[in-house]
Amino acid sequence: MINIDVSVVIQVINFIFLIWILNLVLYKPIRKILLQRKEKLAGLEQGIDEFKADAGEKDAAFAAGIKTARTRGLKEKGALLDAAAEEEQRIIDKINEKAQADLTEVRRKISKDAEDVKRKLQQEVDAFADAIGQKILGRAV
Repeated sequence: MINIDVSVVIQVINFIFLIWILNLVLYKPIRKILLQRKEKLAGLEQGIDEFKADAGEKDAAFAAGIKTARTRGLKEKGALLDAAAEEEQRIIDKINEKAQADLTEVRRKISKDAEDVKRKLQQEVDAFADAIGQKILGRAV
């Protein structure tokens, strides 16, 4: 049988004292470290959520900026194409005017050359006619 005496009371006091010492030395610091780690993780999670939200906002702003830039680029492209078409038409008109002027000058020159040749031929025809007439008649006409 078990005898309950003073040694049991001493063991109970020893056990309670040991638990109190372990609580002070071991359990409280560990619980404090776990609590700090939990707070740190909560802070990091909150930071992650904030960064995700910020990244989403920046992504939306970037997409809006791209859309705006694309729209502005298309407008500028259209303006440049219109300006290029006007410049092309102006150059074509200038070339046509120059070609018409050159054509008129060439026609005038051809007409002048034809008149000159006609005059020379007429003189030669007259000279040939006189020569033929002299040969046929045998005398000067």
